[in-house]
Amino acid sequence: MMVDVVKSSDGMDKVILKEPRGSTVQVTSWKNERAEELLFMSSKAIFKPPKAIRGGIPVCFPQFSNIGTLEQHGFARNRFWSIDPDPPPLPASSIKKAVIDLLLKPNEDDLRIWPHIFELRLRVALAPGGDLTLTSRVRNTDSKPLTFAFAFHTYLSVSDISEVRVEGLETLDYLDNLSERERFTEQGDALTFDSEVDRIYLSTPTKIAIIDHEKKRTFVLKKDGLPDAVVWNPWEKRAKAITDLGDDDYKHMLCVEAAAIGKPITLKPGEEWKGRQELSAVPSSYFSGQLDPGRVLNG
Repeated sequence: MMVDVVKSSDGMDKVILKEPRGSTVQVTSWKNERAEELLFMSSKAIFKPPKAIRGGIPVCFPQFSNIGTLEQHGFARNRFWSIDPDPPPLPASSIKKAVIDLLLKPNEDDLRIWPHIFELRLRVALAPGGDLTLTSRVRNTDSKPLTFAFAFHTYLSVSDISEVRVEGLETLDYLDNLSERERFTEQGDALTFDSEVDRIYLSTPTKIAIIDHEKKRTFVLKKDGLPDAVVWNPWEKRAKAITDLGDDDYKHMLCVEAAAIGKPITLKPGEEWKGRQELSAVPSSYFSGQLDPGRVLNG
């Protein structure tokens, strides 16, 4: 396992994790052993702080969307993080993984708009088989309570959004951001896409499957401490209105995000919260002419 810190073409430090079979991960990239990109990056992405990067896995904290008084999705995704040179010890199950710990603490600008002292730790781990695990810990180092929302804003790369289905969210309630967050119940046996979707699914299961029919690939999202799941695709009209997204980029992206939004998290002084998201990409199998994610969800 190897961890490299290199300077990118735009002058920013870039962390690259590698495992022996060839899988690699950056905050903005996750590739399998065949060097196939698994995360989406906009063709018009701007790599110039403090602009958020349109793609990869931005961290939404301490606010999701515009639910609050801060900028869209909070400020964590727009800040420079530091590498922890002396992180907490790894559990025995993680010894063979490539791991790095990143830290974010509030600066003066953050304290002016959100007056809370905290430590946000993001542990990025790449397993020998290529599975990607993101673990966040928020510690309240202030003398007063703090309340926040959180999401891993994961942009998955898909072949064609019209050929993708999401399973694991059936019969669940969701807040529809396209209808002023009115609450609905999912009616279909799977979520498919033929128009813009922007939903916050509440109290979701610990496993969600995203099936890409054309690539015969299933993304498996496993989560812990993050009860909700956001599903977003802007579709054609909305995509054209987003300045850092190509007009046709929506066809090749899908955001499925482990999140804590419906019931914001409150920490007393000294308390810590932990949220974890694990991503894997596995070949899908056919059953009666259909891709069968059941073995993945129930395996």
